[in-house]
Parts: sequence; structure tokens; C-alpha cells
Amino acid sequence: MSDTKITLEDVRKVARLSRLALDEAALAQMRGELSKILGHVASLNALDVSNVEPTYHAVPMNAPLRADVVQASLPRDEVFASAPKTEAGGFAVPKVMDGEG
Repeated sequence: MSDTKITLEDVRKVARLSRLALDEAALAQMRGELSKILGHVASLNALDVSNVEPTYHAVPMNAPLRADVVQASLPRDEVFASAPKTEAGGFAVPKVMDGEG
């Protein structure tokens, strides 16, 4: 694999951002698992894919799309009438994240 190193502090930060409460044993186990994952990704990055055609789907997709045509939308007042709260000309939604991002 690779010499990709992940520290316990890295794992603590990822756990905190993921809102996971991990004890020291779980942190150590997660460190090993994340190191293996990063090592595998590093080995994939080392592959020569210069002659591989880009693919967007593994299987052929036959999904017809509608024409992209400009059409009238609902009036803003009608849309906002059913909204619980609006602010500054848009929908007001509760904050779902805080802290560092």
C-alpha cells in the first residue's frame, strides 16, 4: 500500500465533525481502518489510466430528457404563502450546522 499516515488527532477531528463519540479503543481501531482506506486510495491514484475512456455510467443509459424550455413559474407571493417563514426574499430555514466546517 502506501505510507499514508493518519494520526489519532485526525481521527478525533473527523469523529467530532461527524458527531461520533468514540472511546480510545474505537479511535485506535478507526485510525487503522482509515489508514487502510487512504492507502487503498493512494494505490488507485498510482494506476495509469491515461488510455481509459471516461465513463459516466457503468451501463448504457437510455433516459430521454424533456426539452429545456423557459416557462412561467408560480408567483413569489403564492409560493411564500405556504412557507412557515420567509426572510430577505427567500425561505428561512433553521440552522443545521455549527462550529468549524
